Amino acid sequence: MAIRIYKPTSNGRRNASVIDYRAVLTTDKPEKTLCFRIKKSGGRNHHGRTTCRFRGGGARKIYRVIDFKRNKDGIPAKALTIEYDPNRNCFISLVQYDDGEKRYILAPEGLKVGQRVESGSSVEPRTGNAMPLAAIPVGVEVHNIEMIAGQGGKLVRSAGGVARLMAKEGDWATIVLPSGEMRMVRKECRATIGQLSNSDYQNVKLGKAGRKRHMGRRGHVRGKAQNPVAHPMGGGEGRANGGRHPCSPTGVLAKGGKTRNRRKVSNRRIIRRRKNNRGRQLVL
Repeated sequence: MAIRIYKPTSNGRRNASVIDYRAVLTTDKPEKTLCFRIKKSGGRNHHGRTTCRFRGGGARKIYRVIDFKRNKDGIPAKALTIEYDPNRNCFISLVQYDDGEKRYILAPEGLKVGQRVESGSSVEPRTGNAMPLAAIPVGVEVHNIEMIAGQGGKLVRSAGGVARLMAKEGDWATIVLPSGEMRMVRKECRATIGQLSNSDYQNVKLGKAGRKRHMGRRGHVRGKAQNPVAHPMGGGEGRANGGRHPCSPTGVLAKGGKTRNRRKVSNRRIIRRRKNNRGRQLVL
């Protein structure tokens, strides 16, 4: 997939680039029966108080209902379109089953219009097919992996995401995630074959702050640049350098603390923690 670089007609254009969607997408009109508009909260709760900072504004979006479960077994489907989804960075595909039902799925790399996809435990492990981990051969690349059987895919759903099935033993399957984390998942959990589309997304440069505002993200203000009434690290004579360990506006330490919930059952199935890499890598 090609990345288009703008001519440097301004400082914002000089460093900006975009994905050339014309070579991939087949339509710009979504399926209306699978769309609805969602109301933005601007990071505020039902009391109107800000609970998530630096959010607000942005372009209006229409949500597309995605079939993460892929539980329509025994009925083949035909890919009708490859579409852009403003709610995620990978592409989506509209598929129509032989009984007439239409659903949106995450489009894997290499999926073509007119291609047939299926789901079930007895289908072939081809790109776009969804099946339980027990039926997938070891070493195959997968995405949209369930953590609880029947719950729908939770892992590896972003652009270019791919995991690898490493081993199967007993009732458990071992997978390696894009972060390098190795974990065990029940064999009856489903996954989709292939790598997700739009892998060049990570190479796109926004170029200016305005494009980030279009995404609904406001400017992020450093704590040390604020007044002492607004942040624990604010204030001081001259250019004070914080005076304490980095923390949130409520005083929660930002570095060195554990963020995973130890009581979560899923954490017990981690064999190897994720690597602290700057880029996304698949560690085998």
